[in-house]
Amino acid sequence: MSTPAVPGPAARQTRHTRPAGPVGVPGEETVAGGTARWLRWGQHALLAALAVVCLTRAVAAGAHPAAEVGALLVFVAWYLAGIPVARRGVSGPVWFVVLTLLWGVLVLVSPENVWLAFPLWLLAGHLLPLAHGVLISAVVLVVVVAEPVRQAGTTTFAAVIGPFIGMVVALGISRAQMALVRDGIERQRLIASLYAAQEETAALTDELARVQRAAGATSERTRLSRDIHDGIAQGFSSILLLARAARGEDDPARVRELLVHLESSAAEGLEESRRVVGALAPADLDEGGLLAALHRVTDRFATESGVSARLVTTGAVPPVPTTTEVALVRCVQGALANVRAHARAGSVVVSLDGSAEVVRVDVVDDGQGFDSTDWTTRAPRSAGDGGYGLRATRARLRELGGGLALESAPGEGTALSAWLPVQSYSPDGGIR
Repeated sequence: MSTPAVPGPAARQTRHTRPAGPVGVPGEETVAGGTARWLRWGQHALLAALAVVCLTRAVAAGAHPAAEVGALLVFVAWYLAGIPVARRGVSGPVWFVVLTLLWGVLVLVSPENVWLAFPLWLLAGHLLPLAHGVLISAVVLVVVVAEPVRQAGTTTFAAVIGPFIGMVVALGISRAQMALVRDGIERQRLIASLYAAQEETAALTDELARVQRAAGATSERTRLSRDIHDGIAQGFSSILLLARAARGEDDPARVRELLVHLESSAAEGLEESRRVVGALAPADLDEGGLLAALHRVTDRFATESGVSARLVTTGAVPPVPTTTEVALVRCVQGALANVRAHARAGSVVVSLDGSAEVVRVDVVDDGQGFDSTDWTTRAPRSAGDGGYGLRATRARLRELGGGLALESAPGEGTALSAWLPVQSYSPDGGIR
């Protein structure tokens, strides 16, 4: 999902470009509120009203009507031309200077036209930087104050202080209007940034969900591959070994016994495959928990392989979560399958040791052993070369906070030890 580009902090802090024309305030057309719009129209209405007052008073004071009307029309026309002129890119200060000169011509036609100084002060605050605006406003103030002196040779305190207060008020109003519009523009930009941030957050959330789904799918595939290897694949291995033994057996009674074991192993493998598909625990855990499951796995191994196998328990095994039971049962199944396929052992001892902190399972055989110095890093040469089961079992145990250790040497048998931490567990299936 793409998100719109949002101005950064540096861009938001840059000075606004000042467009020309009586619009005056940069960017006011983009402000959602109508306050700036009303102020702008009030500025136009004020100039129109003062133009009428100046025309009336000038004609009444004896000014030539044609000159007054002509100069006033030129002034108003240039004022109204400011908006389209600004849109064509003409500089606002240039437009304002021309307007001020036209006002000077009006004052020469009639002193009554000094009333139009107030709109000029408003525009000076809008269109010029503060220092330049104050300077031009002061020049206009000098003209306003000096005009009675030029006409009558004298002036009054009110004729000086009144225009001065008017200039200050006009500059203050114009600067306040600019601040209001800038605040509105900044607020709009912040809202746009907020919307962009929300869209970006939504996009990141979607991406995170996608990654989590992919990770979950990968984890589930890994779990299923382990379950298939430790359950179904080991069942097929048992069936294969029993079939080979039956094929080379001459005693009909022994052949029938092996066929019974074959049928039993196939049935168990079928049931195990159904449980794996349903993402359920191993069938051995259906009744009696971990201890009973290990008894069944050990007894079945002894019956099918002919290898002497027994289960030894040490200490009281505390209740553990199903995930812990599944991991330990799978570990023992895989270890016994390796004994049957590779060890040529005469006996196997499976030990279950429980404590308040750790539950441990050991599988020790007296078989031919192997070089175990690099079993954690050695990659199998082919799919049938073995080694995947041990690494998968270790990974499963590590995910649950446990570990796997292996000791073996040629001719000295093999000892495998798996352990998992005991969590605070309630018999109804919850972890406290």
